[in-house]
Amino acid sequence: MRFLKLLYLFLVETGQSIWLFLTGKKKLLGGKRTMAKLILSTGNIVSGGPSIIRKPGAYRSNLELTNSLRSNFLAAQEDYAAVAADEAQDGKLHANGDVENGAVKSNGNALHVNTATGGRPPVSVWTAEQDGALYVPRIDWSEAGLQEEPSQYSITVKLFFLPSASVDRRAQFAKEALDLVLKELDAPAVDLLIVSFPGMSFEGDCEWEADRHNAIQGNDEEELATWAAIEDLHRAGLAKSIGLAEFGSEKLARFLKRVQVRPTVNQINIKNCCNVPPPLSKLAKEEGIELLAHSDCTDILPKGTLRELLGQGLGGAGVLADPETGAGGLKGDLAPQWVVKYTAVVRDRGVIENKGYFAGAELTEA
Repeated sequence: MRFLKLLYLFLVETGQSIWLFLTGKKKLLGGKRTMAKLILSTGNIVSGGPSIIRKPGAYRSNLELTNSLRSNFLAAQEDYAAVAADEAQDGKLHANGDVENGAVKSNGNALHVNTATGGRPPVSVWTAEQDGALYVPRIDWSEAGLQEEPSQYSITVKLFFLPSASVDRRAQFAKEALDLVLKELDAPAVDLLIVSFPGMSFEGDCEWEADRHNAIQGNDEEELATWAAIEDLHRAGLAKSIGLAEFGSEKLARFLKRVQVRPTVNQINIKNCCNVPPPLSKLAKEEGIELLAHSDCTDILPKGTLRELLGQGLGGAGVLADPETGAGGLKGDLAPQWVVKYTAVVRDRGVIENKGYFAGAELTEA
């Protein structure tokens, strides 16, 4: 058994795929392609995030997300650069462990990444494997929590399901995303959880046209199936209230007839039309649903943007391999699955104390 350096069982999706890390090599059982789960985070962008330049009429949350992720990656690399310099020896890094057969061992786990990072600290230094996922950057959970008791805050969370996410796994993604927020804020529950589905918008020459176009967007059956999982989070006491985003009058009316737990909020982005459509305003008033304006993008983290953030190019984090040479990092097809945005506001003062994002993605290797 001496040849067995590490046995790492990692269940993917339904548990049918298992990774075996043997002598520094991955093997696949079950006939599926290997997949790695990535968790990206911005940290608290209120206290330590970048200064975002907001252009009037053009600012949206995808700029805040991408800028904040890039800033957090860079900060983590700088924080661990001194550690990497001290521990580097003969071109090999000993990160809380050993280097054997080209695989860096960090905290006893094999991190199979190429450390040719073009001047950046090796990826294994500023990221961490935990609970079957690669955290980019690594998170010091001992620093988690709010300054006061959670009851002193109004916590709002918005969950974006991205186009590349499997509908069948949305319940899993919702639970993962909410658990991360609760762990980051050290809170037992959030006050409001808003769900954003892909392919939904309010766009048109006027509010009436935008409302008509919205009626045929999305997929009612998929959204209702996902909402059942959101209702479960509400019943479990993890989300005190639940809401929707980008539902027009016709779509919302159909939705309300078929759900068990009704949404308390409907967020809409009317930047690309004019005003709130009168039919939607009337329906919301009759049904006791609060209408809130927002400036978020539905496709908040496109696939190309994520690959650029994690790639080897200028401003990239160096996590992914160069697509042309295959050198420098992890290889495979990258698919963003979800993004969650959270905000903690001090109730008595109306001040945002903590705001940030998590994002989930999967890297599939043939």
